[in-house]
Parts: sequence; structure tokens; C-alpha cells
Amino acid sequence: MMIRRRARSTLALTATALTAALTLTACGGGAQGSDGRLNVVASFYPMEYLASTIGGEHVKVTDLTAAGVEPHDLELTAKQVGRVQKADAIVYLKGLQPTVDKAVDGSGAKHKIDATAAAPLEDHHLPEDHAEGDGHDHHDEAAGDPHIWLDPTRYAAVARSVGDGFAEADPAHADDYRRNTDELVGRLTALDQEFKDGLKDARTRTFVTSHAAFGYLAEAYGLTQVAINGVDPDSEPTPARLADVQKAAKENGATTIFFETLVSPKLAETVAKDLGLRTAVLDPLEGVKDPGRENYLTVMKQNLANLRTALGADTAAGPGTTATPTS
Repeated sequence: MMIRRRARSTLALTATALTAALTLTACGGGAQGSDGRLNVVASFYPMEYLASTIGGEHVKVTDLTAAGVEPHDLELTAKQVGRVQKADAIVYLKGLQPTVDKAVDGSGAKHKIDATAAAPLEDHHLPEDHAEGDGHDHHDEAAGDPHIWLDPTRYAAVARSVGDGFAEADPAHADDYRRNTDELVGRLTALDQEFKDGLKDARTRTFVTSHAAFGYLAEAYGLTQVAINGVDPDSEPTPARLADVQKAAKENGATTIFFETLVSPKLAETVAKDLGLRTAVLDPLEGVKDPGRENYLTVMKQNLANLRTALGADTAAGPGTTATPTS
């Protein structure tokens, strides 16, 4: 059975990358660019979305993780390390990408905005994720579940911290940053209410997903997540885990096995076929494939539509739902 295998990020940067970074730093400081905009580095899409939306025309944002790339797989190039070194502000989520954490620790940037400071991580791991001697490195697990952006209220708290950080870094445009932050928080508050209203009449409150990325979302809306794999995307399900998933799916009237956009659906399809269920996308929003056509809000609304269908909150499939019968 094939499941996602992500390369483990190296915890030490190469000598070449460090040398290049120091050279770039020596050639230019961390001041605002010649166009007057704040030079911002974001670690991956959810952080980039906040930085771009809140910063608006006053910032130049570099996303270290390219569109469509699974962020856990990121290995920084020497050029990217140099950008981190020269940034006016860095927006990142500590514990998700070890190479980014290492580069940030070595950066002289005055404004390092860590999302976990505003929304502390919780532990949503499966019991077997913590098992000793299973051949997996549990470094990431010690930091907790990083998927805080999937709860709009926690994401709003991070947005506030980004707005405050930008205002401090660029006081001349502080009013604009605060206004943009207020507008974004308003949209996130409305999204939170949409989820509450949209899921309140669900016939079942248990959903099955290939990866335990939705613990915060489940907690926020009174749902139960049944995950085939744990928070650690390298964890391969044991036969006992698969049996537990099948039992929970049957007992709770599950109709759908969810998979992710940046990950092969083969495992979800196999489990769904065994149970005679459908498959559909529940996007953890670690990245977007087409930033020009979709963003955090549009993908989260699609997630809600797919959840409503799977949980029986819709009498018919919602518009644009990706749920399809498994052959």
C-alpha cells in the first residue's frame, strides 16, 4: 500500500548555504527595499496569505515554499537562506519546517513573527504516533499539531500578531496594517460563523480523513476526526489502526473518506473501496496549487461544502463538491 513519504528536513544548513547567506548579508542590510516596501519572508502559504493580505501595497512578500509543494518537504537553497537573512520581517510557524527554523534562528531580522506565539500548539497525535522504537523520528511531534490555521479563530489571532508586527516594523504605515488586519479578522469571523451554521444540523459528527490534520477544525465545531495516518505524515497505519478506522466509520455512519490535494489519494481510495464509501477532498491548506484562482477563504468554503455533504448537513451535494463514488 503506497502512502506519502516526505523527505526529512536536515536540521543543519550546508556550509555552502551559510557562506552564501553571510555574503548576501554583508552586501546589504535588512532595511526596506529601494521601492520603500517592507521586505517580508513567509515560510509557507498560510503565512504568506496573512503577510500579503495585511501588508498590501506596503510589503514585498517572498514565500519560501512554492505553490503546490508540500511544505514539510522544503529544503532551503542558499539564495533562500540569504533572503531570510536580509528580511525586515519573517512570518513563520515554528516547529513545522526545521530548515526554516534554523535559518530564522540565524537571521538578524528584528521582527520574527512566530504564529505559535499567538496560537499555541496542541497535541492531536494518535497514540501510536508516540510509540518508541517504531523507526520514525518524532522531532516534529514534540512540537504539537501545527495545523492551527484550519481553525479560523486561531488563524485570526495569528493575523493580529502579524498586523502588530508589521506596524512595529513600519510605523509610517501602521494605520493601513491595522485596518487591513481588522478587515481580514472580520472575514475570518464570518467564516467561523459559516462553519458553525453549516455544520450544526449534521446527521453525523464524525469524519474520516487520510491525515490527522484537522484536529483544530474538529475541536472548533464539535466534530470527531478519525484519521488513517497521524499528524506525522510519515506514519504508516498499522493493521490495528486500519481496523479501528473501519470500525469507527461503520459505527458513525461515515459516507466519505477524505484525502488531500497535495498527497496521493491511493490510501484513501483503498480504504473507501473496502468500506463501499465515497472519496472527497478535505484540503489542509498547507499550500494552494493555483494562487491566482484560489485562496484561504475560497478553499475553506469548499472544505465546508464537502464536509456538509459527507456529514449529512446537506440534502444534496453542495455546489462544486468533489465527492465522487469510489469504483
